[in-house]
Amino acid sequence: MSHAQAEPGTATGERPQPVTTARSKRKSLLASTIGNVLEWYEWSAYAVFTPFIATAMFHASDTTSALLSTLAVFAVGFLMRPLGGVVFGGVADRRGRKFVLVTTMLMMAGGSLVIGLMPTYTSIGAWASLILLLARMTQGFAHGGESATANTYIAEIAPDERRGLWGSIVFVAIFGGSALAFSVGGAVTSVLSRSEVAQWGWRIPFLLGALLALAALYLRRSMDESEVFTDEKSNAETRPLSKGQVARAILLVIMMTSGITAAHYTWTSYVSTYAITQKGMDAGVAYWCSVGAQCIALVTLPLWGHLSDRVGRRPLMITFAVLMATLQIPLKGLIGSPGWTLLVAGSVALTLVAVPGALLSATMAENFPTRVRTQAIGFAYSVSVAVFGGTAPYLNQLFISLDVARLSNFYIMLLCAFTGIACSLMRETKGIHLQDA
Repeated sequence: MSHAQAEPGTATGERPQPVTTARSKRKSLLASTIGNVLEWYEWSAYAVFTPFIATAMFHASDTTSALLSTLAVFAVGFLMRPLGGVVFGGVADRRGRKFVLVTTMLMMAGGSLVIGLMPTYTSIGAWASLILLLARMTQGFAHGGESATANTYIAEIAPDERRGLWGSIVFVAIFGGSALAFSVGGAVTSVLSRSEVAQWGWRIPFLLGALLALAALYLRRSMDESEVFTDEKSNAETRPLSKGQVARAILLVIMMTSGITAAHYTWTSYVSTYAITQKGMDAGVAYWCSVGAQCIALVTLPLWGHLSDRVGRRPLMITFAVLMATLQIPLKGLIGSPGWTLLVAGSVALTLVAVPGALLSATMAENFPTRVRTQAIGFAYSVSVAVFGGTAPYLNQLFISLDVARLSNFYIMLLCAFTGIACSLMRETKGIHLQDA
């Protein structure tokens, strides 16, 4: 019997079966994606306005120290993601994917509202730094659950033979949210003077994000629950869970994601700050060039997802690892004060990052069984992003301050090697039924 024909409520506590029409799935995909775009916008807005937040929320007598402190708060937010991934992942595997996606949307919006309204260092001293830290920790906790659940949800509602294509939408949301944040950054810095941005203009993106979250919340409340999840919950006869295989998959996903996330956050969250603070690029120019690079990479994502449905996940992942490790040094070295240098370097780098980014949702979901899928993804993905991605902007700036800037490039290259090794050890999973994962 198909899910659409199943009798609802046939067992005590059984969840209603989801509507499984193609139209319903597309609406759920749209609702999840719009919410995901806004969550990534709220998350990325902090990185975009890092130079201004550093001045407002930390002691400004030492600009380098203030910048490093702001980036450290950025990293701490990432360190909360594994906890959020595990906690919300467990909730999603028990109560459903939709419940978590609504809850994390509320928490991210609340964090943005706090940052947009909080007093500055000159008003309340170190308390401002503490409030900023707590707000980012809350957002990091929510973001860990959001990322894990969104990756799981999209993969589970996708057709088996098109899971790579549908899964690429998750990274479209990541790039889209980041590009939106940089667009707002470009608009704010273009309309307002630098002193106005430093005084109050940097608050605009956070207040805007909190407002837009209300619309996304409305859309998410109408999403269907994942059919794969409800089928697992209603099936009394489940196969035994191999903890050893799950542990191995977690380790491989952490390794696989390390190079992807380090390259991603270096080329989205840091290079504009690098161009502004180290190369003397105008802030508005840097932001708009970052938007252009991210938009170019964004349009390639469905292509990589579709290609992976034909040739497999592993060949594309390994290709990324080799090319990123080879091109990291020349691309970073290309950046100078002219805006075109950031546009060209960023476009090439982010198009490379888009290759594995498009495949992450499908690849991770296909490597874990349904009953622990969200929690396993939440732990593995969030740990890798926290350790290797969230620290990337800080390490880049730290290596520069220590006059060993080349180490930041070697760091990316080493992690890309880890990605390649992990992918070579993983099985090919394109087209499998997620119930058989």
